[in-house]
Amino acid sequence: QVQLIESGGGLVQAGGSLRLSCAVSGRIFSIYIMGWFRQAPGKEREFVAAFSRNGVSTDYADSVKGRFTITRDNAKSKVYLQMNSLKPEDTAEYYCAMPSTATYAMYRAGTRYDYWGQGTQVTVSS
Repeated sequence: QVQLIESGGGLVQAGGSLRLSCAVSGRIFSIYIMGWFRQAPGKEREFVAAFSRNGVSTDYADSVKGRFTITRDNAKSKVYLQMNSLKPEDTAEYYCAMPSTATYAMYRAGTRYDYWGQGTQVTVSS
């Protein structure tokens, strides 16, 4: 059974930082791309960042580029999202996700991901 468990969310002031973690179990972690998504109240889920299976390529939404960094530790089966210079508009529930197919392609569409964590809330106060 595949499980993704996020942690690290919380309340932070604008300009602050948070580091989200996502622990994966039930799969050979290293052969799958990993993604982070977020959903704010009343808004659609949106892509935040992705990290390729080969540990070389990353992809970021324009809204977070230069502020957020996605990393992965294949030995620990974890993916991280370091969030710096946080803004109130970053407030959302954050989810990690992985597809069921091992591929070198990078996906931004949430529909390409089959397994999702339960989410962790990030609230940025102004």
